[in-house]
Amino acid sequence: MPLKASIIQVTPFVQNCTLLWDDATMVGAVVDPGGNVERITNEIDKQGVTVEKILLTHGHLDHAGGAAELAETLGVPIEGPHIEDKFWIDAIPEHGAAYGMPGGRSFTPDRWLAGGETVSFGDITLDVYHCPGHTPGHVVFHHPPSELALVGDVLFKGSIGRTDFPKGDHAALIRSIREELWPLGDETVFVSGHGPLSTFGDERRTNPFVADDRY
Repeated sequence: MPLKASIIQVTPFVQNCTLLWDDATMVGAVVDPGGNVERITNEIDKQGVTVEKILLTHGHLDHAGGAAELAETLGVPIEGPHIEDKFWIDAIPEHGAAYGMPGGRSFTPDRWLAGGETVSFGDITLDVYHCPGHTPGHVVFHHPPSELALVGDVLFKGSIGRTDFPKGDHAALIRSIREELWPLGDETVFVSGHGPLSTFGDERRTNPFVADDRY
């Protein structure tokens, strides 16, 4: 069940939008289309993928700002994040104007997600983990057979997500990382919302915020 991934950097925040697809069926999903929708659709066309849905880790502008336009362009539903991020999605137009990224629209996802649920496209099923802290409704997607996780802005190579936004919670973020992500396995590779790939094992050894020797 090979899962393929292509990272498309979007928005002035250089956000890692990810195109995922099932190599057997060439059916896929787009995770966190923050903007630059034409760039995303060009990559979809280049890879020859039929996108079935849009998945969102959280409601921040640079992750969800292009979701409404892309969903309309492709005629597909939006799934995620957790409903606790509704206030962030509602504020996308206001934040877009403030950050010089006009055109982002608010929307209501076709499906809010909760921890313990799954999302599927093609023959691929991803597990959903609710990982609050950076935002209250942040979710993470994990594909156990591929040992791949999409963690949004929960965890980065050498760092962790900011918690100085409204309803951010540093203690909750640390708890999400240690209790929800670490059990997924040291070999698991993760795609962050920004920056390079890493593995949970590397971060457990070296991340100055959440390394095991800090606890």
